[in-house]
Amino acid sequence: MERGETDATTAVFRLLADDYSRQILLAADRNPRTAKDLSDICDASLTTIYRRVSALQDHGLLEEQSSVGSDGSHRSQFETTLEEIHVTMSDGELSLSMETRDELADNFTSLWTSIRER
Repeated sequence: MERGETDATTAVFRLLADDYSRQILLAADRNPRTAKDLSDICDASLTTIYRRVSALQDHGLLEEQSSVGSDGSHRSQFETTLEEIHVTMSDGELSLSMETRDELADNFTSLWTSIRER
């Protein structure tokens, strides 16, 4: 495993070890949530939430959706993209593989296209 991959794996392990990050992922998995919603659910400051949200987005575990309210105000909501995570130990090293909703949708589309072409 290359150094960059090791650093990324370590960063994801640290994120998943963090209570706030896990709470955000779980809360945003059920429904897209605003930062304020996440702050209330996690009992954390908005600063803490934005810091964790940024780190989760950096690793592709959370995505931001923007919407416009009936009053014309813009608001962001966050939704978990993580579907599965797999940890493997081999030759004294841990490796991590993740599947996101986008990857699963792409896999399904490819499978469906393949079936239809037969």
